[in-house]
Amino acid sequence: MKLVLALILLSQISVLSAFAQSADTPFERDFGDVKFLDAYFGTEDEKMEIEPGDKNVPFTVVLANVGTQDISGIRGQLSMPMGFTSAAGGGSLIYADNDSNALAGKNFALTFFVNVAQDVQIRQYPATIKVDFSRLRESGTRNSFFDFEFKVTGFSTLNMRAIAPFLVSLKNNQVVVELSNTGTAPLSGVEVILDNTASTISSTSQSISNVENVVFDQNNWKVGNIESKSSKLITFNVYVPDNLKNAVLHAPMDITFFDAHGERKTVSRSVDFYVSGLIDISIYNVQLKQLGDRQLVIGEILNEGNTDGLFAFVTLEPREDSNIKPQTQYLDELEPDSPVPFNIPVEFDGEPRIGKHDIRITVKYKDSVRDEHVVTYDTTIDYQIPKSTESSFDIMQLTVIATAVGTAIFAFAKLKKRKQTAKQTS
Repeated sequence: MKLVLALILLSQISVLSAFAQSADTPFERDFGDVKFLDAYFGTEDEKMEIEPGDKNVPFTVVLANVGTQDISGIRGQLSMPMGFTSAAGGGSLIYADNDSNALAGKNFALTFFVNVAQDVQIRQYPATIKVDFSRLRESGTRNSFFDFEFKVTGFSTLNMRAIAPFLVSLKNNQVVVELSNTGTAPLSGVEVILDNTASTISSTSQSISNVENVVFDQNNWKVGNIESKSSKLITFNVYVPDNLKNAVLHAPMDITFFDAHGERKTVSRSVDFYVSGLIDISIYNVQLKQLGDRQLVIGEILNEGNTDGLFAFVTLEPREDSNIKPQTQYLDELEPDSPVPFNIPVEFDGEPRIGKHDIRITVKYKDSVRDEHVVTYDTTIDYQIPKSTESSFDIMQLTVIATAVGTAIFAFAKLKKRKQTAKQTS
């Protein structure tokens, strides 16, 4: 019986010993003074995104002194695959030194400088490092070898711009902003925050933003991932007050994302808009009146905005089967809250046609950035044979004459004002 128990005990000891020495064990029992922790492009304090063709790039290997004594004289030799060479020259070995002592239980780093060939791909690569070191108060040099993998991440480049960088004051504007990644690495978890507080102050104690009194319907956007060579759009509405007309609106944005290393980063960008004044044109009191032996289409144009409409023209056009001849008048500027009268003689393409005519009044003008705008007004007039000019003028004819005279005086006043402005400028 004792013999059987002894045989069972010996078999268990041999099994445990075999398990401890087996290469298939899930736990490595390799004890040493130095342990490998991480390897990446960048410095000890900051990881860097790099792409093929980059030169003199820092490559950092982070290790830990897991022994019971401090170590010194630390030197590393790096072996990397084809396409990665020392920044000191193509044939040079890649060395790095750490001049400080590595305290027991503390981490330390070795930073190498590497050239990356243009034909290197963005992916994982294997590498090996040899670390030479000495224990304090001990003669001789120890070394450790570590195999590891590192990644060529690519480089992400974030740009931000407004698709249509023009806003109109006193109006609700829909804005579309594009975030594009023109680099070779993706951006993950992108979030945009509008910095619209009055506390954004530059070093000269002047505000670098003028959005304090601007109304945004949103101030935070979760964009998600932006792959390389792609873009995402965010949309929102903006109401700009009157005091920012003809000015540039600076909208600062803070953009937070994860780079190719998984590091969370925040960058600042500014989206700029030009704010033009509001030009709100309406056409009213359009009617047909007789002046002498002629008939005129008269009316008024009102600008209910806050800035001038420039280089304005008004045109009478026929619609449907009308044979009224198109005619155009030049009005110059359309000032805010100042009705501008117009009168256009009615002429026909062929014989005059008695009865109703469908017409269109078209006003064309330009804004402060010289973009052209068109406003139309459709109506119907009843054309009749003009009454004899030998009869006495009635009140309505006097009104038409007064309108025509008023138009002439208005045009003369405009011309005189422009000449005076030109003299003052010169």
